[in-house]
Amino acid sequence: MNSRSRPDQVVLETSMGKMNVELYWNQAPKTCHNFAELARTGYYNSCKFHRVIKEFMIQGGDPTSTGRGGTSIYGGYFEDEISSELKHTGAGIVSMANSGADTNGSQFFITLAPTQWLDGKHTIFGRVCGGIGVVEKMGMIETDSSDRPVEDVRILRAYHAQ
Repeated sequence: MNSRSRPDQVVLETSMGKMNVELYWNQAPKTCHNFAELARTGYYNSCKFHRVIKEFMIQGGDPTSTGRGGTSIYGGYFEDEISSELKHTGAGIVSMANSGADTNGSQFFITLAPTQWLDGKHTIFGRVCGGIGVVEKMGMIETDSSDRPVEDVRILRAYHAQ
């Protein structure tokens, strides 16, 4: 893969501000490729952050905004890439959302605090390296009883950082 297909970072321009995600290619190459390619093709553009749980995480990447949708570039689910080197140690860790082992698609979440109980269960593939304040603001928005934001928060545009 060339540097264009293996960007160091993906930028998420959201309705609350911009964040940069540093990708962990050495530990999760297939997951990073999926995320970077979905960003490059515009798949994430207009996706909502459909789930926000204060002091836990924000979740997005589902074009249906239901929490049940989204597919990977591989045509369905793909396997976990769990690395013992990477842990959910604090705010800004970017991991794949799943419904069990080897069920990765397009959905991802960003932690708002340490979430060590997720270690070994979700593929960590990056971290927010710029715009952590945006993540923190998202974590404080009003949600309904199903953890859905009362007002839409969207990824306006996702792209490879230059």
